[in-house]
Amino acid sequence: MVLEQEDIWERWRCEVDKGQAPTRVDKYLAEHMTNTSRNRIQTAADAGNVWANGKPVASNYKVKPGDIIQVLLDHEPHDYTITPENIPLDIVYEDEDVLVVNKPAGLVVHPGHGNYEHTLLNALAFYFGEKIDMNDPSIGLVHRIDKDTSGLLLIAKTPEAKANLGKQFFDHTTERTYNALVWGTFKEESGTIEGALARDNRDRTIYKVWSLEDCPQAKEAITHWRVLERFPYVTLVECVLETGRTHQIRVHMKHIGHPLFCDEKYGGKEILKGLRTQKYKQYIENCFALCPRQVLHARTLGFTHPRTGERMHFDSQWPQDMTMLINKWRNYETNTLG
Repeated sequence: MVLEQEDIWERWRCEVDKGQAPTRVDKYLAEHMTNTSRNRIQTAADAGNVWANGKPVASNYKVKPGDIIQVLLDHEPHDYTITPENIPLDIVYEDEDVLVVNKPAGLVVHPGHGNYEHTLLNALAFYFGEKIDMNDPSIGLVHRIDKDTSGLLLIAKTPEAKANLGKQFFDHTTERTYNALVWGTFKEESGTIEGALARDNRDRTIYKVWSLEDCPQAKEAITHWRVLERFPYVTLVECVLETGRTHQIRVHMKHIGHPLFCDEKYGGKEILKGLRTQKYKQYIENCFALCPRQVLHARTLGFTHPRTGERMHFDSQWPQDMTMLINKWRNYETNTLG
């Protein structure tokens, strides 16, 4: 049994042993999956999130030798209720099945430790009113982005839509690209970063790249990047996620020596490249003040519509803080030498 974790999903996959007697899939999985109840598995099956050989199955499906079983689980719900809050939403697209929003930097996506209110889900609870219950785990967020990352997020409005979209994320058939400003310059025009991620054992609030020998529980993560625009001492890059681990782009970029500009958690909110002059130091301080968060934006989102089968694609322009910062770097020589 193999576990993979995305930002809001647990993904299990296994091949049934040759000597396995016919057994209900919910019973089989409950016996093989650690810390997971049979009831939770049945809930996943009811939502269409248990598959045998690529097809959704009910809880009473009898596994047989050689079956490839896959399971997609929401993380366990917390013991708090999502209450409606009148927080403005930038809605990019909506129909009866899905909602695409453009999240501003600074807005937490989901209630959690230290952020039990004023989140995107509180805003959605207000927006939907009595039509949709945001406390229902079978609907809602399909993925997440960090509090201080801006950009596109996908929300499922029905259990069927969430199951379908969850499977697309499971199979890596969605498209997600991010724009980031990072410290340093690149010799190459593009590349791929492969490095398994797990929490840093010295600071549990951040993640790092581990070898599987040192940290067997680290999760595979793959980020593809390419240069969009070069400036003195910093570079604008596009990142395409093949996996969706927590802080993935931020950790991977730091790992290859290019922390995100102004990313305090991962060492980007200090002068890492450039001059030692007072004028340059003041220039960087002004840049930090202009966009006081990691410079990361979820630019595009692509998926197959869960009801119509139509391929959907959305693009989000940079927010004002990021636009102003990029323009400032485009005029670097004027700003520092003029």
